[in-house]
Amino acid sequence: MYGPADETESIATIQAALDQGVTLLDTGDFYGMGHNEMLIGRALCGRRDKVLLSVKFGALRAPDGNWIGYDARPVAVKNFLAYSLARLGVDHIDIYRPAWLNPKVPIEETIGAIAELVKAGYVRAIGLSEVGVETIRRAQAVHPICDLQIEYSLISRRGEEKIFPALADLGIGITAYGVLSRGLLSGSQPASQGDLRARFPRFTGANRQRNQAIIDTLQRLASEKQLRPAQLAIAWVLAKSRSIVPVIGARTRAQLSESMGALQVTLSAADIARLEEAIPASAVAGTRYDEHQMRMLDSEQ
Repeated sequence: MYGPADETESIATIQAALDQGVTLLDTGDFYGMGHNEMLIGRALCGRRDKVLLSVKFGALRAPDGNWIGYDARPVAVKNFLAYSLARLGVDHIDIYRPAWLNPKVPIEETIGAIAELVKAGYVRAIGLSEVGVETIRRAQAVHPICDLQIEYSLISRRGEEKIFPALADLGIGITAYGVLSRGLLSGSQPASQGDLRARFPRFTGANRQRNQAIIDTLQRLASEKQLRPAQLAIAWVLAKSRSIVPVIGARTRAQLSESMGALQVTLSAADIARLEEAIPASAVAGTRYDEHQMRMLDSEQ
């Protein structure tokens, strides 16, 4: 989604992550219309027992890559899982989750279908993604939920208001994606026409120019600690709560190595407060998705 990638380097990056102790791989059956699952399957050859596989499902895509809808009906859930198992070359998924809330299908029906797959041994645990408090509680009433996947970073912190407290009450963990706001916090810019970020508000026009101030501030604070901006941003997420697991995107071993450096960073309460004062979430220009996508997100309602 961020432009061309080299398959050999991609596999080497996944395997390097496993060698360095990474134990969670997160994907979606719609990433590259199944390509990412097949890539992970090749990278995991002989290493399946070393990792937890988290898979999102539900998004529908056309052969040309266009997004054409969403399906979370029970029959579709079982169909999607069958193909994911085949592409990954495994006999079970560790964490299976709908990518979003389908407003036309009660969450109880979707979770109920996954619960049947848990009982049959094809799924170990059930997760959620980008849903709000009411949906979380309704899902939990059907089957225990292990975690919620949601975007969370220095500049994407809405979940702290209502969602995170509810998760704490229910004993549900968090996998945080977008901890670098898709590379914005490290100064990355859309590299090609195939880069999905070229359509995201934070990366376009006047918003990108205004957000440069955030990038410059993070760069300055990271330099004071002899860190890369990405390392400081990831370290902030790690320091916020032991119940939050950052999901790090890396297409190369060099990117992976930089991100893993965050594990060596210890931030004090004063460090965290200074970061949050210097880069308040309200400072970012633009929403994390476009207007249409924001309306679809149950977590934003």
